[in-house]
Amino acid sequence: MNAYALLDRVRFRGFMRWLYRIELVGRENVPDSGGCILAPNHESIFDPFILGVATTREIRFMAKSELFGNRALAGVLRALGAFPVERGGGDHVAMSEAAELLRRGEVLGMFPQGTSKQLARRPWHRGAARLALVTGTPIVPVRMTGTRAVPLRTHVRIVVGEPIEVEEARPTVTATRALTERLEQAVSAL
Repeated sequence: MNAYALLDRVRFRGFMRWLYRIELVGRENVPDSGGCILAPNHESIFDPFILGVATTREIRFMAKSELFGNRALAGVLRALGAFPVERGGGDHVAMSEAAELLRRGEVLGMFPQGTSKQLARRPWHRGAARLALVTGTPIVPVRMTGTRAVPLRTHVRIVVGEPIEVEEARPTVTATRALTERLEQAVSAL
């Protein structure tokens, strides 16, 4: 039994819904099958766990490679289906692994803002758009609010938007910028 199945068995999603008082809107917008990229805004280090409430499908995540420096944490992350990515340099190994997961019909969770740190400006990175173009995979915009607050004292709202259908195409800088901008606008509109 993998870690995801174990979390399901102990009703982790229900616990998270109670702990963060989660309201979920648009669950039906996550495809029941086939590869897709869930692309939410990023406000908290707990966002990946909270995003897991949006679907009963297993979500695979790219996680910053620094998290894999600790053996115990790396083991937990890998058991949950996460894999490392070297940020800021176009990690070809991680991008290839992500593309393969999408081609196999899995769900990939990516945070295009790249970090949950509260910075004046967090530009949206083009990795999700690039993967969508390379694989012809839809991107599902997700907006999460309230995730930075203290559990039991917050109300988290997850709104899942309609998938942005993407035709397989060459991921040019122009195409990835346009798709990333479209995604950012879709998330902001939710």
